[in-house]
Amino acid sequence: MQISLTISPSKAPLIFPFHQPISQTPKPQRASLQTHANSVNSLKGSPLLPAFGRAIEDEEYRLARSQVLRKGMDLEGLNIEGLSIGGHETCIIVPEFKCAFDIGRCPSRAIHQNFLFITHAHLDHIGGLPMYVASRGLYNLKPPTVFVPPCIKEDVEKLIDIHRTMGHVELNLDLVALDVGETYELRNNLVVRPFRTQHAIPSQGYVIYSVRKKLKKQYIHLKGKQIEKLKKSGVEITDVILSPEVAFTGDTTSDYMLDPRNADALRAKILITEATFLDEGCSIEHARQHGHTHIDEIIENAQWIRNKSVLLTHFSSRYHLEDIRQAVSKLQSKLSAKVIPLTEGFKSIHA
Repeated sequence: MQISLTISPSKAPLIFPFHQPISQTPKPQRASLQTHANSVNSLKGSPLLPAFGRAIEDEEYRLARSQVLRKGMDLEGLNIEGLSIGGHETCIIVPEFKCAFDIGRCPSRAIHQNFLFITHAHLDHIGGLPMYVASRGLYNLKPPTVFVPPCIKEDVEKLIDIHRTMGHVELNLDLVALDVGETYELRNNLVVRPFRTQHAIPSQGYVIYSVRKKLKKQYIHLKGKQIEKLKKSGVEITDVILSPEVAFTGDTTSDYMLDPRNADALRAKILITEATFLDEGCSIEHARQHGHTHIDEIIENAQWIRNKSVLLTHFSSRYHLEDIRQAVSKLQSKLSAKVIPLTEGFKSIHA
């Protein structure tokens, strides 16, 4: 329903059975230890070692993804969960609003969210959409409402139809093309409105607003019975107040911060924004050419940020936890808002 409002997997399997109980065996002799050492040494220089290393790294990544089920952070009274690694996967979940921003590879926790907001059509943000829709059907959940930029709605419909045909399955969803400036009612006290962002392909962010009614000033002096009489006569006695709660940018350059029409995104309680690049190893110009944001640009525009909390996402996979924490510390010194990095899936340089 569109309205017009005016406003001022539980555990991933391990490659090696480290989790298996160790049976009681006699204490190994020195000779057997030497044999084991020789076996390891014989692998040095073998092409198998890089393969083992890649397999272990992939397994660590899958484990990090599975932890989305259990890990979250409390920001301004909301629990925020998710995973966001530049070029790999982005899905941010707000259970209190029953929604997810982008779907990544469809982490299990996202399946139970009724509303999905797609910012753009890159695979690391939309790739899990068919799985999301199919999984909700598998669990007998009601068809989800999926919001997309209007320019990609037709292609998304084709994508879903292809999977219906290939899989001989029903894939039921309510696909909504919601344009910048339009407002959609999620429930009686919650609405969403897209805002313009700038990426390498068409994109948009989303602001979720809480809705409350406030008695109009001209009726404040009236008594209860008088107010009730006006209400019964059909007089509109309240103003609708929209308060921005959460803003999600998806992938974008920092230009969205300079657009006065996006003021609500920068005054929402929580701003979830990307910071793909963090150091001098990648220039601001490079970030802009690829439709992304360098953290130095956020620092430059700190004066416009009125949010209470800023959740940074979409760091390049080239970075380690230490790089992220150092960059966040630098930004925090320039902002009154609390700055939190989403670091699920990233490893320490010492790991």
